[in-house]
Order: sequence, then C-alpha cells, then structure tokens
Amino acid sequence: MTQVLHTPPPTPVTAEDDLAALAARHGLSVSGARPPLPAYVRQLWARRHFITAFATAKLTAQYAQAKLGQVWQVMTPLLNAAVYYFIFGVLLHTKKGVPDYIPFLVTGVFIWTFTSSSIMTGTRAIAGNLGLVRALHFPRAALPISFCLQQLQQLLFSMAALVVILLCFGVPVAASWVLAIPVLFLQFTFNTGMSLIMARWGAKTPDISQLMPFVLRTWMYISGVMWNIDKLTGEHSGLPSWVNPVLKANPAAVYIDLMRFALIDSFHAGQLPPHVWVIATGWALVVGVGGFIYFWKAEETYGRG
Repeated sequence: MTQVLHTPPPTPVTAEDDLAALAARHGLSVSGARPPLPAYVRQLWARRHFITAFATAKLTAQYAQAKLGQVWQVMTPLLNAAVYYFIFGVLLHTKKGVPDYIPFLVTGVFIWTFTSSSIMTGTRAIAGNLGLVRALHFPRAALPISFCLQQLQQLLFSMAALVVILLCFGVPVAASWVLAIPVLFLQFTFNTGMSLIMARWGAKTPDISQLMPFVLRTWMYISGVMWNIDKLTGEHSGLPSWVNPVLKANPAAVYIDLMRFALIDSFHAGQLPPHVWVIATGWALVVGVGGFIYFWKAEETYGRG
C-alpha cells in the first residue's frame, strides 16, 4: 500500500507582501509610526532648538496686539493677585495671622499660574495645532513641552516683579533664595508631565479644554494659594485630622510652599509637610516620566481622524 504525502499548497504572495518586503529592503517605515522610546527621546533632543524657538515665538505673539505689549506678562498675574488680596485678604480676612501676607499671596498666585497655564495650554497643544501636526513629521511631544517652556519663560518675568515686591515689603535677600532653582526645575518637570497627559486627552476629546477651568479653579482653592492651609484646617476648624496632610501633600501646594519657604523668611520649615523634598521629587518623577510615556504610547494617533 503506497502512502501519498500531501504537501500544503504554497501561501500566495500578495501585492501587499511585495510592497512590505520592498519597503523593508530599502529601510522605509510606516509614516507616523511610533518609534521606540529611546529613539523618540533622541528625536526630541535633536529638535530642542525648534522647541525653544517655538516657545519664544508664542510668548512674543501672545500680547503682540496689546498696546502695552509684553508688560502684560507681569501685569496679568499682579492684577490677579490684587483681586485675590481684596476678596480673600480684605473681605474674608484670610490674611489674619499670616505674616508677610502680600508676598505670601503673590508667590502663591505666580507659582499656581505656572501650573494652571501649563495644563490649560497642554489641553490644546495637539487639538489646536492640527495643521502643523498633519503637515510636518516631528515628535508630537515637542508641542506640549514647548508650551510648558513658554509658561516657564513667562514665570521668569513674573519672578522679577516678585523680587521687587519682596524687597518693598521688607523681605530680606537670603541664601535660601537659591532653593528657588530646584523648586522651579521640579515644578517644570511636573507641569510638563501634566501637559503631556492633557495633550493626549485633548487630542481625543477637545471638550476637555472646556471642563478644565472648573477643575483647576477647585484645585486652586484647596492648594493654599491665597490662604494658609494650617490656619483653616486646624483643630478648631471641625475638619477631620487627615485633611491637613492630604491638602499639603497635593503637588500644587507642595511647590507653592517650597517657593514660599525659599523666598519668604517668615515662612519657616515647620509649615512644610514632612519629607517635602521627597514628595516634590516624587511628584515630578511620577507625573513627568509617566506623562511622557503615556503621551508617547499614542504618538501615531495624533492628527488622525
């Protein structure tokens, strides 16, 4: 009895297979495909000059139509601080028991504005620049990073005004002012991570930019921007004991309090939460690195659909 061996028929070669093999042979890849993470970081670094130039151009154009021009970079946060001082300091008496209240308030407003503006511009970083995203091939993370860099540049203008305010209200120059540099670095890292997260959400759901002002306003009120958390969550407040450490450990409050500690001599270390530098570094690493990876994972979807 003879046994006939049947070999399976060869798989037909399609035109798609031929094109894929041709592309692979010549080193071609899918347009807009997500590169590996190390290659993505290298691409971003190679475009660092574009990121800084784009941020500077956006900052310059922001008040180009106003008669006072770039003066509004300082006037806007100062006017916000003046409004908050009138409402909270004068009408609601939150300045009671807070030494150097005006430097305390202005520092909080400036540092909070840096975070809130970075997040808000992040929500529109992709959705508001679809023409650029669809026309040019570049790592999309360059957009939210450049917007955060723009907000950092604007904060530096505000910090110059803050120094004048500190000196006018009798706050002496101290060696602790140097601590403002690592605080800003950690906050910038955190803000960039938040901006990247919001950029991915905003690219998929543009309506997120309409919701964020309400979220940010709530976050501002619980972060001690215009009032002292210890004063309003003390033993006579009627709040549970866990509220105070939770509020003081939230990232916005951490960076605001660290900046106050660095610049205002009456704001002492006892007003900071335990292990504050560890908390500040942890927020920066978790949100900064995590936000970058989260954004990178959706790289090939931006500008599609």
